Amino acid sequence: MPIINRIAGMKDEITGWRRDFHAHPEILYDVHRTAASVAEKLTSFGCDEIVPGIGKTGVVAVIKGRKQGSGKVIGMRADMDALPLDEITGLSYASKTKGKMHACGHDGHTAILLGAAKYLCETRNFDGTAVLIFQPAEEGGAGGKAMVDDGMMDRWGIQEVYGMHNQPGMALGTFATCPGAMMAASDRVHILVEGKGGHAAKPHLGIDTVLVASHIVVAMQSIVARSVNPMDNAVVSLCMFHAGSAGNVIPQTAELTGTARSLTPKVRDLLEARIVEIAEGTAKLFGATAKATYKRDYPVTRNHARQAAFAASIAAEISGREMVNDNIMPVMGGEDFSFMLEARPGAFVFFGNGDTAPVHHPAYDFNDEAIPAGVSFWARLAETAMPA
Repeated sequence: MPIINRIAGMKDEITGWRRDFHAHPEILYDVHRTAASVAEKLTSFGCDEIVPGIGKTGVVAVIKGRKQGSGKVIGMRADMDALPLDEITGLSYASKTKGKMHACGHDGHTAILLGAAKYLCETRNFDGTAVLIFQPAEEGGAGGKAMVDDGMMDRWGIQEVYGMHNQPGMALGTFATCPGAMMAASDRVHILVEGKGGHAAKPHLGIDTVLVASHIVVAMQSIVARSVNPMDNAVVSLCMFHAGSAGNVIPQTAELTGTARSLTPKVRDLLEARIVEIAEGTAKLFGATAKATYKRDYPVTRNHARQAAFAASIAAEISGREMVNDNIMPVMGGEDFSFMLEARPGAFVFFGNGDTAPVHHPAYDFNDEAIPAGVSFWARLAETAMPA
């Protein structure tokens, strides 16, 4: 079954919502304008219940089907937050807020789920209840966990939950998912190195933390290359290096910050142990000290097999079987929809954004041509999971 005609006719309206969100990005839990706009639109559609403030600033909407005999309750989630970087697209609807932009497509995700809400309110051609979840703080704030911890799953009796994310480089109209691990656990690493500051002309009288931290950075690359089984997956990236305040002063301290990513508990444990050992051991060789902090953050995004197969079948109805990869290789990015999948069976799905800049890039923009397929996916998922 192709794109739903009614949804195709809504494309321009949904695009307008999306571009408004894009022009007014908000980050982490500070999504007050976005959440208010979402709630206002949901009210105008005629949702049966709209509750803001779930997980601090999330919004939950309930749409009841014409029939309620099945007792089924299906959750569908979109994220609302943007990223802290400056946009360089030059678009007419580019970010109006310096230092913030929708560089991951959450503006598109939100608009698409709103489009599905409007369609489902109009038709209600299902037997059960659709719960629409608009989540804050996916980008590092664990908003998904906050909503789960706020009792969302039990309060609305959600039985299964689904999420969806655009993917640059995947053709428009294509979908991808898999059973089991689909995205990596993403953990935070912080290393504080302390040596002995001094004059740049007398390095022998100090302990140079720039040198020590540089050796730690290099040594960290041995973890994946030499400690992790080559058949397993892992990434260690130290992405921030802060030290010093003058060109002629050896700094007393240096800080390293980064992430560690894995797909299995065994590898996650190994990364934590080796990062601490290498940081502290390398510093000791130079007479310095290092305090390594490993914070377990987002868990593995692990799809449930039955729900992943079901989501793939819905995508095939929309775009054709040849446009769906139901056994995609896992990717090493993190996603806090993982917390919802730990709470309930469900699946996460990628959909194509076409040949665009990658996510988290200042030239990225969500592709509005993906809207009809995305909205149709949500609509058919609800109608098929809860047939009237």
